[in-house]
Amino acid sequence: MAYTLGVAADGRTRSVGPQHCVTRVELSVTASNLLDRDVASKSDPFCVLFHEVDGNWVELGRTETAVNNLNPVFGVKFQVDYHFEEIQKLRFAMFDEDKCATQLYEHDFLGEFICTLGVIVSNKKLHRPLILANGKPAGKGSVTITAQELSDNRIITLTLSGRKLDKKDFFGKSDPYLEFHKQGEDGKWMLVHRTEVIKNTLDPVWKPFTVPLISLCNGDVERNIKVLCYDYDNDGGHDFIGEFQTTVSKSSFQAIKVEFDCINPKKQKKKKNYKNSGVIILKSCKVIAHDYTFLDYILGGCQLMFTVGIDFTASNGNPREPSSLHYINPLGSNEYLSAILAVGQIIQDYDTDKMFPALGFGAQLPPDWKVSHEFAINFNPTNPFCYGVEGIAQAYSACLPHIRFYGPTNFAPIISHVARFAAQALQQEKAAQYFTLLIITDGVISDMDETRDAIVQASKLPMSIIIIGVGNADFAAMEFLDGDASVLRSNTGEEAVRDIVQFVPFRDFRNAPKETLAKSVLAELPQQVTQYFKQRNLPPINPAPPSSLNPLQVLYE
Repeated sequence: MAYTLGVAADGRTRSVGPQHCVTRVELSVTASNLLDRDVASKSDPFCVLFHEVDGNWVELGRTETAVNNLNPVFGVKFQVDYHFEEIQKLRFAMFDEDKCATQLYEHDFLGEFICTLGVIVSNKKLHRPLILANGKPAGKGSVTITAQELSDNRIITLTLSGRKLDKKDFFGKSDPYLEFHKQGEDGKWMLVHRTEVIKNTLDPVWKPFTVPLISLCNGDVERNIKVLCYDYDNDGGHDFIGEFQTTVSKSSFQAIKVEFDCINPKKQKKKKNYKNSGVIILKSCKVIAHDYTFLDYILGGCQLMFTVGIDFTASNGNPREPSSLHYINPLGSNEYLSAILAVGQIIQDYDTDKMFPALGFGAQLPPDWKVSHEFAINFNPTNPFCYGVEGIAQAYSACLPHIRFYGPTNFAPIISHVARFAAQALQQEKAAQYFTLLIITDGVISDMDETRDAIVQASKLPMSIIIIGVGNADFAAMEFLDGDASVLRSNTGEEAVRDIVQFVPFRDFRNAPKETLAKSVLAELPQQVTQYFKQRNLPPINPAPPSSLNPLQVLYE
């Protein structure tokens, strides 16, 4: 059973098409040292999964009950749809089953753990203490949640031959070919693949062929596969030679070469000493991951390194006046702060230490009031890091009264700043880190040529740039940098090796739910991450093969 955790967007959004990172994730739950609520025995725990919808907890599913067990390993898994660009809040609650209870609240509460799905997948395996309703620890109770991607991108490559097949042609031998059929949920057989015809032979050797595993058997290695052998006739009246059934699992757990009797049921009924109509030999079989996904890299240990660049040029207006885009609003937020929170609240889940550099540009700094286009908003140049998105928001608000807005609007210094760190990660030749720079600005870029050069160079690095335009300025130049319409070129004519810039005007989302801004801004990021690592032939650091195929990752040849 799968549950969609997304919140519907009813505001204005840009069309993002297939770039959305949506896949199914399976969550396995175990617990340890649960509270003992039973007198004569131990607790009988079960786990309930909730997700947050409009501030309310909605139940998604329950595990089975582990009778008399304080350290349960639940067999029932939770399957949910994963959306990178959304905050998906989950609550895992443990209860001791009371067989007389009819409502959930009537069971004894053993503790709970609340987090986002992003935190779970970025950690792959999460172990956390359970908390009671009063905020106190649930004794020594803890929960462990393990995430596994369920989207199936595996392919299977097969090489087959035949031996002593029945002779069907009057003036020759046979022209054999094979058909592979899978069994549907309704029991009916559906053609999956047909080999080429091998002319005039009873001992054919067919070319190796490759099909998606999900096409051959719906990704289920125990699902029946029927293989039919025919003698090809030009008039379309192909003669049936024989058939057999197998599964990917059965085929792979036997000898190096697997042989199947090719059976013609009609002949088998007529002839008492009938053995077969020939033998089909499976010479080699390989199941491999055809293409790594964004979640493969995240579950494999890749961290998304998040940096914020904030425009403090004079065109933003005096932050003490309500007309300013940086208005220090005692009763609420401003567009800069809204943009930081919308994007940061999602990306922060993908960096385990949650320490993020926050930089400013276009302002005069104390004490000498020189203009800087690359300064730490916490005024600590040796340690510009803020803890979590809330730390960024606090540093931003704290710095506003202490700087003078000036100009011009130069992007290149901050892009180059982050690029230096991305270049260091590149030298590791591992899919360990990917850098995301969020630039929030209100105006026209002053150093367009330098910015184009910096972006073209950054396109070679594990790095993406998100630009959010606030206010009502003309952002035509930003759309140009986005590169959706044409390939971005540097001032010297060098082309960007890939599109790494996503631009979104904040004004399109002023009257929309806050979630829609993050969904639009982050829509292209998963694709950019996987594209970069694939271009450099970098697999995930710790690739996690699907558990159902552990024995089949490398079969035989």
